[in-house]
Amino acid sequence: MTNTHKDALFVLIESLSKSEKRQFKLYVGRLGVNTDAKFLALFNLLDKMKSYDEKQILDSGIVKKAQLSNLKAHLYKQILVSLRLNPVNQNIRVQIREQLDFATILYQKGLYKQSLKILDKAKNLAMEHEEKNVAYEIVELEKIIETQYITRSIPDRANELAEQAKELSEHNVMTSKLSNLSLQLYGMMLKVGYVRNDEDLQNVRNYFEAQLPSYDIEQLGFREKLWLYKAHLWYSLLTQDFLSSYKYASKWVDLFYENKEMISLNPVFFLKGNHYLLESLFFVKYASQFRGTLERLEAQVNHSGFPSNDNIASLAFLYINSNKLNLHFLEGTFEKGLYLVNIIEYGIKKHRPRIDEHHIMLLYYKIACLYFGTGDHKNCIVYLKKIISNKNLKMREDLMCFARVLSLVAHYEAGMDYHLEVQLKSTYKFLLKMNDLHAVQKEMIKFLRNLGEIYPSDLKNEFQKLYNELKRYENHPYEKRAFLYLDILSWLESHLQNKPVGQVIREKALAVTR
Repeated sequence: MTNTHKDALFVLIESLSKSEKRQFKLYVGRLGVNTDAKFLALFNLLDKMKSYDEKQILDSGIVKKAQLSNLKAHLYKQILVSLRLNPVNQNIRVQIREQLDFATILYQKGLYKQSLKILDKAKNLAMEHEEKNVAYEIVELEKIIETQYITRSIPDRANELAEQAKELSEHNVMTSKLSNLSLQLYGMMLKVGYVRNDEDLQNVRNYFEAQLPSYDIEQLGFREKLWLYKAHLWYSLLTQDFLSSYKYASKWVDLFYENKEMISLNPVFFLKGNHYLLESLFFVKYASQFRGTLERLEAQVNHSGFPSNDNIASLAFLYINSNKLNLHFLEGTFEKGLYLVNIIEYGIKKHRPRIDEHHIMLLYYKIACLYFGTGDHKNCIVYLKKIISNKNLKMREDLMCFARVLSLVAHYEAGMDYHLEVQLKSTYKFLLKMNDLHAVQKEMIKFLRNLGEIYPSDLKNEFQKLYNELKRYENHPYEKRAFLYLDILSWLESHLQNKPVGQVIREKALAVTR
């Protein structure tokens, strides 16, 4: 079966809305000669297909096999040109680039004065919206034109442009250094998750301190501050300093609310900042502020002035629903969260081309935890199997590890003992292979392995022993991450107190509500 996602043109056409398809046909039809064009016939054929089928295209007689590649490339380009002309896609960044293109054309025609006039307006617009990379490009073009368009003011103009170029270059270098650091730390976060021992911590700390450039916070613009807060956030998350991650995620989000015009220009960064703020609040169990932050984010996304496109819709779906699940985990209201399962399943199907596999698996893990909290262990196992059987999941090894541990617990609770021994061996081998066998996991596996030898009358004592052993790790700098993925202590308490696990978590939530 052909994988539609491998053909970029088909995926692009599939992503177009009805209005975008209509606009493309109007754009093509603006010249009568295009109405019978091969690329338009190919567009209409691909638009009707359910999945990409090259044989069907060749059988249609539109194009020969030797010409297909070129025709597809031409159609792809024409669709992008049409989308660029769509008012929906006309943000400030595109408008500035368009003005730079116009000025370049005028310069090439020798109309220097007109070109400089457009460049000056575009530069002011770029500076006003913190688009310093394109502002630097504009200044460089101005310098080229000024060397050919001689005026009496050239000495002053030369000094002015040289100073602007120097200042913009310094800002852009700082932005580049901070964005590089942020990206590298984010890569570490995705690959291995949190630091696991003193050696990991020292390596991350040494890297961070060596790569963090010297700066004066008063001299930094919006974009430099944004990358600075991001770098500190990843460092805080890697080192499991969740109060620090809350601090820098708050600075990230506050930066947008202090510069509200930047929300519409950088909606993706705005959404991500809010997501990490909510994640940090979840880690420090600050339920009341979590709810307020989530409601504020949802109101902002639903506001008529908030940008709207496929990418933003996918991210908003991912972050809002993921954190709605987290809110139910914080408050222990698992049953009330079950309505989200259908919403998330529908959303995954709708947004799958734009959401990476890791985030989809993370949603499945959260749904599994939701079912575990309601006592529906069989549905919990169904969602965990989606993760465990996923052979393409290369990132966040810790997610895979804890999915397997939770699966063991769910099989025990569901009374599926006949699967337990095979699962124990498989999980133990997997954890050893991943080099991710922590004290919490060791104790859990040891307990589950010995279950068959424990008399029913001794079971409560064994639960108590395990609880006492694991409680020591609750605030351990490296072991505490296990409890972020799986609230195993509440599960043990539910057995010791003969209460549903959801009730135990709910009572804890009420006790620490702030």
